Amino acid sequence: MSLPHAILTALVEKPSSGLELTRRFDRSIGYFWSATHQQIYRELGKLETDGLIRALPGQQPARGQKKSYEVLPEGRAELARWTAAAQDPKPLRDTMLLRLRAAAVVGTTGVEADLRRHLELHERQLAEYEEIEERDFPPGKDSAEDRLRHLVLRAGIDLETFWTQWLRHALAEFAELPGEEPA
Repeated sequence: MSLPHAILTALVEKPSSGLELTRRFDRSIGYFWSATHQQIYRELGKLETDGLIRALPGQQPARGQKKSYEVLPEGRAELARWTAAAQDPKPLRDTMLLRLRAAAVVGTTGVEADLRRHLELHERQLAEYEEIEERDFPPGKDSAEDRLRHLVLRAGIDLETFWTQWLRHALAEFAELPGEEPA
């Protein structure tokens, strides 16, 4: 249910075409809510059919031209309703954690190398988020919108910090495991 709301959010921020939305998902929203080009276009069609968005007036595109969308009052009301609704946190589902549990009973072959690979990936993502923070949120940029967007970015930074710390701890544990693997 959240992809339509992610699209509504992006369109309230700035009316856009499907291609522009895809690019914005790749550059920002996709860090915490990913969607493919096809998913975005499918949702745009549904949102338009549901009367939550419309193609910008006067832009009936000819073949090959992009159609830009804006949010209608009904779409803004839906986004506000969804934003205000209570939602429970989602339980953590992580394949690496499940693989570690399985390694306890079938052996650890290959797991340590993948932990190292995950650590490298999380370190890169953390560095990217920190660059975005430095570039996009200098001191004094403190409007309500900026503060909330920065809060979202901080969640990404804090999660990547958690994963890098946890992976370092896991690798330290691996270094202390006895040489025999469970059968």
